[in-house]
Amino acid sequence: MIKIAIDAMGGDNAPSEIIKGCVEALKEEKCTVQLVLVGKEDVIKKELDKYKVDKSRIEIQDAKDIITMEDSFSAVRTKRDSSMSVGLHLVRDEKVKGIISAGNSGALVAGATSVVGRLRGIKRPVIAPLMPTKKGYSLLVDGGANVDAKPEFLYQFAKIGTVYMQECLHVKNPVVGLVNIGTEEEKGNQLTKEAYKLIKEDKNINFMGNLEAREIPSGVADIVVCDAFVGNVILKFMEGFGNWVFSMMKEEFTRSVKTKIAALLMKSGLKNIKSKFYYNDKGGAPILGLKGLVVKIHGNSKSEEVKGAILQVERFIKTDLVKKISMKFEEEK
Repeated sequence: MIKIAIDAMGGDNAPSEIIKGCVEALKEEKCTVQLVLVGKEDVIKKELDKYKVDKSRIEIQDAKDIITMEDSFSAVRTKRDSSMSVGLHLVRDEKVKGIISAGNSGALVAGATSVVGRLRGIKRPVIAPLMPTKKGYSLLVDGGANVDAKPEFLYQFAKIGTVYMQECLHVKNPVVGLVNIGTEEEKGNQLTKEAYKLIKEDKNINFMGNLEAREIPSGVADIVVCDAFVGNVILKFMEGFGNWVFSMMKEEFTRSVKTKIAALLMKSGLKNIKSKFYYNDKGGAPILGLKGLVVKIHGNSKSEEVKGAILQVERFIKTDLVKKISMKFEEEK
C-alpha cells in the first residue's frame, strides 16, 4: 500500500483540521493510501479519537517539536525532531512516497532541498500552484521557492511545468508564457530577456512569448513562468482581489429585499463561480524537481484542502511524476 506522510502539526489550523482532512480522505472510495501522521503522538491520538476511522490505514510517527511560521528557513536543520523535519526524512529514506505540509514555506523548501534532494540536472526546485482562469487553471512556476532567480532557472521551470501539465493534468502541448511588462521580445529586465532566449530556443516547449499579468486570468497560457518574487505577488494579489470581490458582492446582495431575492435566484451560479476561484478540493502546490514528492498547502488550510492534497499526491505517485521529470532531464544530457 502507498504511504503518504502528513505534517500533522504544521499550519494555522493544526492539528484539528489536518487530521479531519485525513479522515475525510480515507473515507473516499478512490483513496487507497495509508497515512503516516507525523507530530506529537498524544495530541494526534486525542484528535483521532473524535472520529470513526479505519485505524489500520493510519500510522503515527512521533515528533516532539514544531516548526512555526516565525522560524527561519534553516529550521528543518535546527529542529530535527520537528514534524516537518521527521516527515522529510521519511521521504528521503523511502519509508513514504511523499509528504504534505501546511507549515512554514521557506523551511519546507529549504528542508526539502537539503533533505530529500534535487533530481540530477535540476538547478532549483520550484513551487507549482494552480491558478483559476477563464479556461480552467494555469500552472504558476515559481510560486514561492526562488526569489532570486537566474535565467536558466526560469528555463527549467518551463520544462518542469510542461512535464507536469502533460503527465498529471493531461494537457497536450501546453502553452508557456513568460511574465513580463510587455509582450515584445525586447521588453523586461536582464532576467526576463535572457530567460526568453533560452525558452524560445527549446523546440520542445510551446512558447507563446512574453505574457502580461492582465492576460493571466484569460487562460491564454497553460504555464505561467516567473521568479518567485513576482509569482508570490501574483498569487497574493489574486487571493486578495477575490476576497474583495466576493465581500463586495455579499454587501450588495444583502442591501435590500430586492437584492436578496436576486441573490437567491443567482445562488447556484454564484456558488459555481466561488468554487472555481476557491479551489480547495484541487490540492496543494507540489515542489517539483525533487527526488521525492513534497506538497505545500496553504498555512490556513482547512480539512477540504488537506483531503484534496492527499488525493492529489496519490495521483502523482500513480503517474510516477518524479520519475518522468527525472527522465526528461536525463534525456537531454
